[in-house]
Amino acid sequence: MSSSGRSKNALAFILITIALDAIGFGLIVPVLPALLKELLGANAAEAAPWAGVLAFTYAAMNFLFSPLLGNLSDRFGRRPVLLISLASLCADYLIMGFAHSIWLLILGRVLSGISGATQATAKAYIADITDLSERTRAFGLIGAAFGLGFILGPALGGLLGDLSPRAPFFAAAGLAFANVLYGWLVLPESLAPQHRRPFQLSRANPLGTFARIAKLPTIRWLLLSVMLFHFAHVVYPATWSFHGDARYGWEPRHIGFSLMAVGIGFTIVQGGLIGPIARKLGNGRTAVLGVFCNAAAFVGFALATQEWMIYAWIVAASLGAVGGPAVNSLMSSRVSDNTQGELQGAVSSVQALSNMVAPLVMTQTFSHFAAREFYGAAFALAAVLTLLSLVPLALGLRSSPQP
Repeated sequence: MSSSGRSKNALAFILITIALDAIGFGLIVPVLPALLKELLGANAAEAAPWAGVLAFTYAAMNFLFSPLLGNLSDRFGRRPVLLISLASLCADYLIMGFAHSIWLLILGRVLSGISGATQATAKAYIADITDLSERTRAFGLIGAAFGLGFILGPALGGLLGDLSPRAPFFAAAGLAFANVLYGWLVLPESLAPQHRRPFQLSRANPLGTFARIAKLPTIRWLLLSVMLFHFAHVVYPATWSFHGDARYGWEPRHIGFSLMAVGIGFTIVQGGLIGPIARKLGNGRTAVLGVFCNAAAFVGFALATQEWMIYAWIVAASLGAVGGPAVNSLMSSRVSDNTQGELQGAVSSVQALSNMVAPLVMTQTFSHFAAREFYGAAFALAAVLTLLSLVPLALGLRSSPQP
C-alpha cells in the first residue's frame, strides 16, 4: 500500500476511534434514566444524582490517566497506546452490559474512563500528521467525528433501549472490537523516532503536567478557558435526559433523537463550516464566536417551554461548536512537536477535572430546582459559566505566542 493510502487509512481509523468514543458516551445517555430507575427503584429526580456519581467516576479516571497515556504515546508512539485502550474499551462495554447492580455499573465507568483517555493520544496523532496551517481544520474533523458518533450513539441507545437498557452496551462492544482489528491492520505509527522523548513520571501525572504547561502564559489562560467552557458543556450528558424525562415526559427514543439532532448540527459545523470560518475570522475571533453562540443556546434551553423550542436552540448550540477546535489549535501552535501528546494530555485532564465536579453540580442543581418546577436551572448555570470563560480566553489571546 502506498504511503498516501496508509495515511488516509490511519486518519480514517483515528476518526472512527473518536466516533466510537462518542458512541459509547452517547449511547448510555438515553437509557441512563431507565437503567438507574430500574437498579435503584427510584424516579428521575431521585436517580439524577447517581448519574452525577457515574460521570464523576468516568471523569476521575480520565483526569488521572490522560497525562499518563499522552506521555506514554510521546515515548512509545501513538499506535500501541490506541490499540490497547480500545481493547480495554471493549471489555468495559461488556461489564456494563451485564451489570445488575449500581456498583458494577460504576466499575464499568472506571474502565471506560481509562479507555476514554485515548482522546489525548488521538489528537496528538492528528498533530503529528498535519501541517500547522491545516491543524484547525483537522481538529474540526475530530469534532465532526465526535458529532457523528453522537448522532449514532444516542440514536442507537434510544432504539435499542426500547428492547433493554443493556442492549446498547453489547452493540458498542462489538463495534469497539471491530475497530481494534481494523486498527491492527491499517494503523501506522505517526511519531517519528527522533521526535520521541524519555518517559518521565513527573510529567505523566496531572499535577506535573499542569506545572510544566503553566510555565507558558498563553497555554495557562487558554486551559482555564477550556475548563470553564467544558464545565458548562457537561450540562448535556449530565442533565439532558433527566430534563427531557421530567419536563416533557420523553422516553429513551425521544431523548436519543433529540441528541441525534445535536450530533447532526455539531457534525455539519465542525466537519464543513469551521475551516472557512477560522480562515475568515482567525482562531481567536472564532473562539469568541463559539462562546456567544453557546451562551445563547443555554439560555434558550433554560427558558424553553415547548419541545419544538429545544430543536430551534440546537441550531445556536451547533454554531457554538466552532469554539473548541479553534482554542485547541491556538494551544497546539504554541508548543513543540515532541510535547503535543503532553499538551493534549493536559487538555484532556482539564476537561476531565471539569467532568469530575460539573456532573455533581449540574445534577444537584437540576434535582433541587426540578422540585420547584424550574427544570432549566442547570442550563442557566451553564450560560453563566460559558460567559465567564471569555475572561481567561481574552487574557490568553493578549499574551505573546510561545515559540
